[in-house]
Amino acid sequence: MASRPHYQNAIVHCNTHPRHYYDGTMTRQFFKILSWLLVAAIVFVTVSPIGLRPHTMTTVSLDRAAAFALVGFAFALAYPQRWFTLGLFLVAAAFGIELLQYVSPSRHPQFADALVKAAGAMIGLAAGKIALAVSRQRPFPAG
Repeated sequence: MASRPHYQNAIVHCNTHPRHYYDGTMTRQFFKILSWLLVAAIVFVTVSPIGLRPHTMTTVSLDRAAAFALVGFAFALAYPQRWFTLGLFLVAAAFGIELLQYVSPSRHPQFADALVKAAGAMIGLAAGKIALAVSRQRPFPAG
């Protein structure tokens, strides 16, 4: 009886285990691209003239917090082992992006706005960490 080569056993063994949705590198790569695109979009909206700012049904503070929460969530999924570094980066980004408003004559940076952005980023980061913990405990069915 001929045995299969070693590499075939590894492939069969790997495919028989339940797989988590988030374990794929393509998923992580998607969130890396998304997180940086979101940062670029926030920079654009923050520095552009006030007339180009998107209008929504919510308050401006809720818009700021939600935008940074989305960024924090995306970064959490993109870089799951870098919680402390992400926290520092996102807080620095919130304050740095707020300071960029000095470039635009129709905008005015506010310390309170930066605090709202930083809080939103931390909420998003925490939500991403929770989502990862939940996804690792409930494997998706093998397909």
